[in-house]
Amino acid sequence: MFIPHSDSDKSEMLEKIGLKSIKDLFKDVPEKYRYPDLNLPEAISEMEALQNLKDLADVNFSTDDMLCFMGAGAYNHYIPAAVDSIITRGEFLTAYTPYQPEVSQGTLQAIFEYQSLIAALTGMEVSNASHYDGATAAAEACVLAYHNFRGKRNKFVLSKGLHPQYRETIQTYFQGYENLKIVGFDNPSQMPNDDDLLNLVDLDTAIVYVQYPDFFGRIRDFTKFVEQVHEKGALVAVSVNPMALGMLKPPGEFGVDIVTGEGQPLGIPLSFGGPYLGLFATKKEFVRKLAGRLVGETVDKEGRKGYVLTLTAREQHIRREKATSNICTNQGLIALAATVYLSLLGKHGLEQVARLNFDKAHYAATQFNQLNDFEVVSNSPFFNEFVLKCPLPVEEINALLLDYDILGGYDLSKDYPELENCMLVAVTEAVSKDDIDYFVSSLQEVCHG
Repeated sequence: MFIPHSDSDKSEMLEKIGLKSIKDLFKDVPEKYRYPDLNLPEAISEMEALQNLKDLADVNFSTDDMLCFMGAGAYNHYIPAAVDSIITRGEFLTAYTPYQPEVSQGTLQAIFEYQSLIAALTGMEVSNASHYDGATAAAEACVLAYHNFRGKRNKFVLSKGLHPQYRETIQTYFQGYENLKIVGFDNPSQMPNDDDLLNLVDLDTAIVYVQYPDFFGRIRDFTKFVEQVHEKGALVAVSVNPMALGMLKPPGEFGVDIVTGEGQPLGIPLSFGGPYLGLFATKKEFVRKLAGRLVGETVDKEGRKGYVLTLTAREQHIRREKATSNICTNQGLIALAATVYLSLLGKHGLEQVARLNFDKAHYAATQFNQLNDFEVVSNSPFFNEFVLKCPLPVEEINALLLDYDILGGYDLSKDYPELENCMLVAVTEAVSKDDIDYFVSSLQEVCHG
């Protein structure tokens, strides 16, 4: 690494601060801690370091090199080139944090537009900006519900069709809460059925959490379900795939109280797991319990339109021990990418992409059902994912599919032992009919070849 300071430069700087050597800078550090032995390799040049990183990167498989049928919460969608072109402009990439509205109107307007789009997409009244990912958004919904009832209702009912990682994150958030119960439907003899959750809802329940489409890709209308939960006084939250909302009934029309979700399908690359975007929208009555930032539109004293942070609890920034939540930032650049993506596609474009996902997934399911020893397991309509029962363990199949340059579906037995040999297959607009046919024939060859 090139260090620009000569010995004379360093001597001059030390003289200015009254020191004789660089070692004198560390005299306040106890001597035994000053120069520890570190297990580090020999120093190399920048050129060599860059080559080492490239060699490591080449070991990874990516969707640029392989066909991808892996989903389970993160999906390989096509991202228009304009998304990166816009968000990497200097005024967006290095935009000032919005605490001082007079110098950050562009950032604040971008967040306001994001909130407006998410509220319209989900059919809810208010959206924040934002959370780290779908899992933390789900956990924050439970935080909202807990504090809404002031801790007097201490039971959470989670669907087994809710993403397993989301359920784990909720457990992690609340592991220190005394007497808090987190329960969910668990019947190893069949696919989860959310109606069975109603038997678990009582006057001690703060929130019931379902997913739409659920982790297995299944779609259902929750209108009657929400009414029955509300009769017990509990809140209802639903985690969504925002891409599916391009063609499905928005959850706000079910009467739900909170909508969360993973925003990754909205123009955000897979990136080996992040950064992603946690969506969060709710009814206006819960706006003061909303974690994260909320931007409002207003006018100044001269009547000019402007944007400001609004209804932000000061304790989330300063008196953090008093906060109901300590998420007080947002995935600004990632939220901007979702805003640009939704703006580019528009209502009809998003519907077309969602329809492609739906149609291609159903074409793939039809092809698999024609094969011997394969079965599409679904007791309801599905969006772009479905459960495929295979004749061999999924882990074994996926290892063999790598030789065909295919990333196979998710091994459901990792989280659902009762679904042995079951693969969660995801199909998006990024794969063609020929790609699907190749996957079907390759899977048949791997299992029967």
